[in-house]
Amino acid sequence: MRKSLWTLAIVTSVLAVPMAHAADPQVDELKAQLQQALKTIEDMQRRVETLERQQQAQQPAPAAAQAPAGAPAGAPAGALVIAPRSVADENAPDKDKAHVEFYGQVMIDAIYDAKRMNPQWAATLRPSQIPVNCPGDAGCGKDGATTFSVRQSSLGFKSFIPTTYGQIKTDVSFDLFGSDGGTHVHWLNVWGELGAFGVGQYYSNFMDIDVFPNTIDYWGPSGMMFLRNPQLRYTPLDRDGMKVALSLEAPNSAIDTGKLTQVDPAFGTGIQPWNRTPDAIASFRLEGDWGHARAAGMVREVGYQFVNTPGANPSGHKTGYGVNLSGAFKFFGGKDSMTWQAAYGHAIASYANDGGVDLAPGATLRAETVPSAAWLLYYNHAWSAQWSSAIGYSEHRQSNTDGQFGSAFHKGSYASANVLFYPTKNITTGLEYLWGRRENKDGASEPDSRLQFSTKVTF
Repeated sequence: MRKSLWTLAIVTSVLAVPMAHAADPQVDELKAQLQQALKTIEDMQRRVETLERQQQAQQPAPAAAQAPAGAPAGAPAGALVIAPRSVADENAPDKDKAHVEFYGQVMIDAIYDAKRMNPQWAATLRPSQIPVNCPGDAGCGKDGATTFSVRQSSLGFKSFIPTTYGQIKTDVSFDLFGSDGGTHVHWLNVWGELGAFGVGQYYSNFMDIDVFPNTIDYWGPSGMMFLRNPQLRYTPLDRDGMKVALSLEAPNSAIDTGKLTQVDPAFGTGIQPWNRTPDAIASFRLEGDWGHARAAGMVREVGYQFVNTPGANPSGHKTGYGVNLSGAFKFFGGKDSMTWQAAYGHAIASYANDGGVDLAPGATLRAETVPSAAWLLYYNHAWSAQWSSAIGYSEHRQSNTDGQFGSAFHKGSYASANVLFYPTKNITTGLEYLWGRRENKDGASEPDSRLQFSTKVTF
């Protein structure tokens, strides 16, 4: 409206200029009328401006965007982050609580290895990757090596979207510890859930992430059941400190062809996994002020096939199974804790944190499931609000079959102790001593030890 009034005033003024040169009395009268019109227009303009100021005063002031942490006072707010698909259903309860979060860490590890490790895994201690037979095993060479790594740095995103069926939760995250040990994207969780149902890649229902000790080494205890696995999960009970979960998870068969290669070297690469059915897992968890205890059981089918023949034979399947008992006991008001786990089964090495196989040839060179026993025991102690330590031991042991070579993995031992300092809640730094040993079926073994200094900044 203001623009229209100004336009009318300008046009009127323009028309008034040529009229000023005329001496006709009628023209003088017309000029007087136009001047009166201009005065009226100016009065209307002032009224419009007054009304606009009154309307602005009655409207609530927009919420100021929060300035980033550390920004100087008076600094302009940063750009808004928009998640166009994270919108609540119109009739959902708490529909105003839809939001997206991001989190992560920047971390550097400085490691001195007293002996040697498979170079692909130099940034962490995996007993199965310690060379025993040299020359021949990956990592043979001179003792002593220094490694700097940022592979534990990570980034993740979570969303929470209210719907008429409950709240949708998602978690997508990755670190830089590539599956080959290189520094590139390694997907961690790719997970979504609605109520009791969950889909995607997440911690296996067979494992207990809450028993992972407070260490700075990336891989952690060799005897822990640890696997992020694609799965479908249903949780029919989760209340009053009790939780029951059922899952169907992606199958995998870790195969050692062993002495079959003496019959035909082609078996070394021609024998491949053959997985027809998903792994079925059930778990029960009991939690209280004292800590928690958890039991998980699994039944699975592990298979093999020889892909170098038209019919993919020889081929076959074996039934695997396993039980995992774990928990944590709290002490001194929850400041300290003892975490533990004991697992046993046949063909469960795919779920173990390090070492072993699921299938291997027996004495008659027919496939057999390989038994595994795996355990860990750690104590986590808080010296103060700014200092803590963790110390413990873990082991994964396999009962090798007669058809495996003497160089086959038999046992992986792992121990660590650390002192960690927390100058603020978002920074952790500290020193950790690690020791590991690989032992083969024929009794040959090799230890390794290292010192690791790490600094982690979380956000």
